[in-house]
Amino acid sequence: MARAIGKCCVVVIVLCLLNGAKAAPQVPCYFIFGDSLVDNGNNNELTSLARADYLPYGIDFPGGPSGRFSNGGTTVDVIAELLGFDSYISPYSTTRGQDILNGVNFASAAAGIREETGRQLGDRISFSGQVNNYKNTVQQVVNLLGDEDTAANYLSRCIFSIGLGSNDYLNNYFQPLYYSTAQQFSPEQYADVLIQQYTEQLNTLYDYGARKFVLIGVGAIGCSPNELAQNSQDGRTCVERINSANQIFNNKLRSLVDRFNHQQSGANFTYINAYGIFQDIINRAAAYGFRVTNAGCCGVGRNNGQITCLPAQTPCPNRREYVFWDAFHPTEAANEIIGRRSYSAQSASDAYPMDIRRLAQL
Repeated sequence: MARAIGKCCVVVIVLCLLNGAKAAPQVPCYFIFGDSLVDNGNNNELTSLARADYLPYGIDFPGGPSGRFSNGGTTVDVIAELLGFDSYISPYSTTRGQDILNGVNFASAAAGIREETGRQLGDRISFSGQVNNYKNTVQQVVNLLGDEDTAANYLSRCIFSIGLGSNDYLNNYFQPLYYSTAQQFSPEQYADVLIQQYTEQLNTLYDYGARKFVLIGVGAIGCSPNELAQNSQDGRTCVERINSANQIFNNKLRSLVDRFNHQQSGANFTYINAYGIFQDIINRAAAYGFRVTNAGCCGVGRNNGQITCLPAQTPCPNRREYVFWDAFHPTEAANEIIGRRSYSAQSASDAYPMDIRRLAQL
């Protein structure tokens, strides 16, 4: 009898493999907060210049344009796949019913930590607005699972990734025609203000059940085609004053991870060094298969960096050889590297104190 049962088990396993059966995700849900680097459609219905629901955006994405600011997938798409989800995390604007239990993407292009950030581009959902949308989602999770204790236990096992701050520099501090923050604050003071506001939102997320936090640092904005087009003499040398300000913020964000890990009971925070990962991609481009690091695959003007891709514009055909898709955003090829190194650190500096893979196991 035991031998017969053993044979049956083998047959079941083989059939599962043949039918492509997948293991359950490593975490029950994945909640995403951020800006255009990870927006997957929340801005599609907003009155905003920050939209990507038209070709050539999504030219390499299944189903075409979705609102993602890339030719294909984003870093969080890669992370969701590596976490074992069998579909991408849906945007808040369209997520309904049981799908909420897989997680929600709250990100909004042009959004910042500060409320006024990105206002010259039109409507967007700031960090506080995204957190408010999450609070609404928590109530729906409670309703779906039956009670608050069950919902709290469920949410405590989920991953919460936050990637904001880029627009607070790109579409605020370094936009003196629209904002006075550079006159009000030194780079050090501005980073302190941002971290203070960031902290308030993290505390709210904690109060509403979040326990596994991934804080993603700001990338090297001074190396984007937009900044190279406007502020680099040779169109190749990164703009140091911008990158320096970004690093001040990142250092404070990394320190925030230490503080929260000591103060917040039952929570685990980790920092992803997006700046360092991206700089490594730029510095060792050929090793990653990239040929062009200073220009967008589509766009207008010097470095294709004056504005983002125009509707129906024909992009470069060799997209996997470009680090940047448009004036600001990486190609799918670059996103794949950043996402994979965020999930499973390639070097000790990629994640602190652990990568997403280890965080999911806690």
